[in-house]
Amino acid sequence: MVSAPVVGFWQTAGMSHPDVLARLWPASAVRVRAGDLELRWMDDDLLVELAALASRGIHGPDAMPFEHPWTRGTPDEVARSVLTYQWNLRSQVSPSRFALEFAVTSDGVPVGVQGLVADDWSVLRRVQTGSWLGMTHQGSGIGTRMRVLALHLIFAGLNAREATSGAFADNGPSNAVSRRIDYEYDGTVNVAREGAAVPHHRYTMSHERWESLRSQHAELLGTPVEMYGIEGFRAQVAASGSSAS
Repeated sequence: MVSAPVVGFWQTAGMSHPDVLARLWPASAVRVRAGDLELRWMDDDLLVELAALASRGIHGPDAMPFEHPWTRGTPDEVARSVLTYQWNLRSQVSPSRFALEFAVTSDGVPVGVQGLVADDWSVLRRVQTGSWLGMTHQGSGIGTRMRVLALHLIFAGLNAREATSGAFADNGPSNAVSRRIDYEYDGTVNVAREGAAVPHHRYTMSHERWESLRSQHAELLGTPVEMYGIEGFRAQVAASGSSAS
C-alpha cells in the first residue's frame, strides 16, 4: 500500500506568496472592511509606510497619549520604534496570547494602526484594543469607525466575551471615541507616564452590550462589514480540544 504524500511548504509551487503565508500563518489573512476603511494584516511594505507616517507626528509636542513614550525622538528613531515593536509582536499568536496589529487604510492609504491583544485568550476570551492615527488623518471620524470595525471583529468574528480599552484623562479624542461608541466606564487608576502618576480611564464592552449597540454602530460605519480569514485565525488560536462558546 502506497502512503499518500505529505504536503509541505516545498510543495506549494503555483501558490501566491500571500496564499502560502495564509496557510502557514492564518493571522496574515485576517482583514475587516467597511466601505473605504479597512483593517488588514501589516506586511513589511505597509509597515514601512506606517513607520514613515508615525515619524511625521501623531500628537503635539506637549502631549503624550502612550504609557511608553515611543513617539519621543527624531523622525528616524520614531520610525524604528514602530518597526521593532511590530516585528516583535508578529509571532505572538497562540491560544494563551495573541497580538494582532492591523494597518488601518482609508481609500487604500495607510492612516494608522489598530491593535488587538488578548492574554489567556482560551480562558478569558477578553481583548484589549489600542490604536494611533497620523496627525493629518485625525479629526475626520476615522478613529471612531476603526474602533467599531475592531469591535465587530472581536465579537462577530472571534466571539469574545469582553473588549476593553483605556486612555489617559488628558487624551480627549480617545476618551471621546469610547464614549461615542457607548462603552461602559470602568473606573480610573493612576498609571506611570514619563515619571509621573497620571489618571487613566478604563472602559469595557461586553458581548451582550455590543449586541444591543449593533444598529447604532452600523450607522457610524454607514456600510456593511466584510470579514476575511476569520476561520483560519480562530483555528490558529483555538486551544486543543476546546470549542468557543
